[in-house]
Amino acid sequence: MTRFTCDKIKLSEALNNVSKAVSDRSALSALEGIKFSIRQNNLELTGYDLEIGIRTNLEIRSADSADFIVNSRIICEMVRKMPDDDLLFEVSDDYMITLECGVTSYNLNAIPADDYPELPGKDSSTEVKISQPVLKSMIQQTKFAASQLDIKPILKGELFEIENNTLTVAAIDGYRLAVRTEPISYEGELKFVVPAKNLDEVSKLLSDDENEVCSLFLAKKHIIFQVGNYLVNSRLLEGEFHPYKSAIPSTWTTEVVVDRVKLIRTLERCLLLINEKNPSPVRCMFDNGQISIKCATRSLGKVHDEISADINGTSMEIGFKCRFFLDPLKAVSDEKVKLQLGGSLLPMKIIPLNGDSYTYLVLPVRLPKE
Repeated sequence: MTRFTCDKIKLSEALNNVSKAVSDRSALSALEGIKFSIRQNNLELTGYDLEIGIRTNLEIRSADSADFIVNSRIICEMVRKMPDDDLLFEVSDDYMITLECGVTSYNLNAIPADDYPELPGKDSSTEVKISQPVLKSMIQQTKFAASQLDIKPILKGELFEIENNTLTVAAIDGYRLAVRTEPISYEGELKFVVPAKNLDEVSKLLSDDENEVCSLFLAKKHIIFQVGNYLVNSRLLEGEFHPYKSAIPSTWTTEVVVDRVKLIRTLERCLLLINEKNPSPVRCMFDNGQISIKCATRSLGKVHDEISADINGTSMEIGFKCRFFLDPLKAVSDEKVKLQLGGSLLPMKIIPLNGDSYTYLVLPVRLPKE
């Protein structure tokens, strides 16, 4: 018999985070549950689907040692619905769990952890430290541009490049490109690709506290993110990432400085008319201090809107998929952004007014005749 007591709120939060790495369906039934590893006053929780693994440790009160696996969905819901007080777990020798809190009790079957695969350990020889809010913003401001298709699997990931004490994160799906750069303290050079869906789970654990640091431990085929009390294991994608730098234009014929929020609201009004049956582009005309934006669909209707902007260079009409134009604008927080265009069939570049912390490219679409 194994017994332990723990805080309900802390356990519920840990289970919820770890469960993000649990497989919904797996040929190995053990991967459909959360592994509990008890070593006296420490409880380690692990979720792993062979693509991503999340581990954390909780302080408990126990004099026992045991390993077992519990169905992820059920244990998360059971603990969440328990009263906000200490929970008592009792695990029998035949893996029957009794969970008690006050007068409320559950019984739940567990299974042995003998078949649960071991997660790779940290390789301290290659460690990179990054501010948690910086890494969080870099992931959130690029993840939307990662490919969702299996045609070229490496583009379902994001490229991390470190050189000259600078971290660059890039994502590209063939229609848009997102690049973020930040200075970091690392003397060497590194280059690796992490699946975007795994980075999304990492970003959910990252803090907004500037004093908090995330450590990255890099191995040949995997990487570990240490975020506070959590270790997130992710496999790395193999192959050659697209040479995106050569795709970024260095010249332009039209440069536009525009209020970001006003442009978002204008495009969102267009988005009301667009769906899978009506995938019409937005038609943008940059001329004489105004951005004129139109969108028309056969079955729903049309919209016309205008916003003022600072425009330098030649006037230009160009079309975009509305969602592709919106995503980078929503990803950043600057009051104003700069748009640079080189032609109606060339990609538009979105950059900050000052510095080079982000660069976005959006490919245009051919506009039908009005």
